[in-house]
Amino acid sequence: MDARIARTRALLQDALLELARERSLDEITIADIAEHAGVNRSTFYQHYSDKDVLLADALDAAVEEAGERLVQLTVPVSGPPEDLLTYLKHIEQNAAIYSRVLGDRGSAIVAARVRSQVEKVALEGISRSNVPAYDGVPLEIVAAGITGSAMGVVRAWLERDPRPPVETAADWLWQVLLGPGTAWTFGTGPDGHKVSGPRSC
Repeated sequence: MDARIARTRALLQDALLELARERSLDEITIADIAEHAGVNRSTFYQHYSDKDVLLADALDAAVEEAGERLVQLTVPVSGPPEDLLTYLKHIEQNAAIYSRVLGDRGSAIVAARVRSQVEKVALEGISRSNVPAYDGVPLEIVAAGITGSAMGVVRAWLERDPRPPVETAADWLWQVLLGPGTAWTFGTGPDGHKVSGPRSC
């Protein structure tokens, strides 16, 4: 992609996310997004047909950024990887958007795009891992199952009131992703802080 196109799209994506932290998506107009991004309406329509496509691109970019590093990891002994925490912090920062996207009133287009991107990351991670437990099950099916579980955990976390901290959500999500064959123990690290790690059941 041309650098200028990528830069303009990033400006529009950031503008939408920033505006959505202040008011609901329904209240945000194309003109608002263009003004916040420092471009005109015609520039917006050169890149996006509507607000939903822009939002899908913005959330895709966040998944892709986290996924690039997550797929290269093995299970860490000290708990959920930092990149997972970073991604969940992004979700928390944009909680109103993700609550809507993953909820019953969300855009089907945006939800499908997010699910597809997460599934792509899951499939790549599984393919790299060569885990024998998946023998006989098509990897696409495994990736779909992991994606559904992950999105379900995130939705349930966002719906909690009060919402638990990101670190708790990361522990929940990592346990679900590891599966029932792994339990988690908590202890104290050398710095005196509580840490978690997997042990086989």
